Amino acid sequence: MKNILITGGNGQLGQSLKKVSAAYPQFNLLFTDASELDITSADSLAAYFSANQIDACINCAAYTAVDKAEADEENAFLLNFQAVLSLAEICAQHNTQLIHISTDYVFNGKQNVPYTEEDDTDPQSIYGASKLRGEAAATGYNPDTIVVRTSWLYSEYAVNFVKRMQELMREREELSVVFDQAGTPTYAGDLAAALLEMLQYKADHPEAALGGVYHYSNEGVTSWYDFAVTIKELTAATTKVLPVTSDKYKTAAARPAYSVLNKEKIKTTFGIHIPYWRDSLVKCLQRM
Repeated sequence: MKNILITGGNGQLGQSLKKVSAAYPQFNLLFTDASELDITSADSLAAYFSANQIDACINCAAYTAVDKAEADEENAFLLNFQAVLSLAEICAQHNTQLIHISTDYVFNGKQNVPYTEEDDTDPQSIYGASKLRGEAAATGYNPDTIVVRTSWLYSEYAVNFVKRMQELMREREELSVVFDQAGTPTYAGDLAAALLEMLQYKADHPEAALGGVYHYSNEGVTSWYDFAVTIKELTAATTKVLPVTSDKYKTAAARPAYSVLNKEKIKTTFGIHIPYWRDSLVKCLQRM
């Protein structure tokens, strides 16, 4: 049995990993949050790795308050860059496979075809810039590190778009949602299973060079407006959902207008099947 350290264990991806882990008895997942393991402290990481045999680490911890990060740059970079560098260092020292979770916000959103891992990055926000620095730290320190970029993450857990839309649809008769931002929702349960599949593939192919950047989201393309309308339909809500342009909904941080991710690399390399976004939304809503 391999010991897998999960940082950010109380977030929606961490909790989703807990849920899917029963299907992977070959892995012993060790879930930590900030109170149990301070990944911004190199000393804390050294002590934890010395006390525990860690075969792999999935870093789900992140500063994800996109708008707040614009005025809180220091803490965004502390968690999204400096802590990732410390994790990469300690994982390299202990021969531990690191999988680091990143974001579509590393792109500027001006493209009109799905982004590949080789496309130029150009973050338009502090959050995106901090995550890009984290990617560089993780892969630069140890080329065996796997970075998985994802987008529009939601689940049964924590705060996310699906849960917020359900709340607002219970409270309001009318709701405005932007329609000029296109991307793909990602069910955290699907991503969690994919991450463990990647670790199993690595265990089965120990000599394979798998390090680098990969993209994972559910299949298909939609807008935030269409996503909200689908949530309305599937939950039989009566709220009127109106489409608006992004300039009518001002935010502190810029959002990519287009952030669809090309998943061919992760599917080809690891043989992972990726579900269609609407099918996964149905599954998530049934579990709520």
